[in-house]
Amino acid sequence: MPDRYAVIGNPIAHSKSPAIHAAFAEQTGQDIHYGRLLGALDDFATDVRRFFDEGGRGLNVTVPFKEQAWDLADERSPRAELAGAVNTLIRIGDSGIRGDNTDGVGLIRDLSINHGFDFKDTSVLLLGAGGASRGVLLPLLESGLGRLLIANRTAAKAHQLAELGAKLGPVEGCGLDQLAGERFDLIINATSAGLSNAVPPIPDDCLASGGWTYDMLYGDTPTAFCRWGAEHGAKRTPDGLGMLVEQAAESFFLWRGIRPETTNVIKGLRQTR
Repeated sequence: MPDRYAVIGNPIAHSKSPAIHAAFAEQTGQDIHYGRLLGALDDFATDVRRFFDEGGRGLNVTVPFKEQAWDLADERSPRAELAGAVNTLIRIGDSGIRGDNTDGVGLIRDLSINHGFDFKDTSVLLLGAGGASRGVLLPLLESGLGRLLIANRTAAKAHQLAELGAKLGPVEGCGLDQLAGERFDLIINATSAGLSNAVPPIPDDCLASGGWTYDMLYGDTPTAFCRWGAEHGAKRTPDGLGMLVEQAAESFFLWRGIRPETTNVIKGLRQTR
């Protein structure tokens, strides 16, 4: 009987996770079943407990439940602890649940392995100070970058997030209106502005010569921020589809102890969009 896994969220019908994990299972010869679970907005914990009580081995967690998953976990990884959010739940022992956050690993692996970006000594701008930014903070600070600046509409939130990571690496916070004169080798969009086809208000000249842009969002066509990067001379303008697959691969590794190959899975998703 296959081991059961699922992704829980609300809404959830659009999730690509079942297709991704089915591809991983076929590739690695793992006997698993991975489904979708529509979580109740007012009773997430009950849905999770029921899934594990009925024999489930692991869950991916998507919006709007990542912070509730953090609260629910009996123990958490350091990266999940710092993020204040969990996107991977792992059954431990008879009844325990371990929480982890694989978003940051997904981001770093996509940029460095799939696209060839070298983080060493670079200056990186992270746009937004919400959950998406929190989820990638620790892996970014461990990437070897030279400087990380978090910019947000509300400067206080950027400062708060920077303070969380200050003991771990070179990170600062500021408001979006304080970026004049700054230049960055990589600008990462972790805001939701693209959902309304908008771009955060950043200076036209804040991308260094040869710099990259990266949008955590992805779509069937280039996102608004990807287009901004192309219009402002970015060397590369990847979107977040590769991050989606890489964070899933990290979850798969945590559950099964095997790291799947991701290149063909990413290619397959791009061809079917």
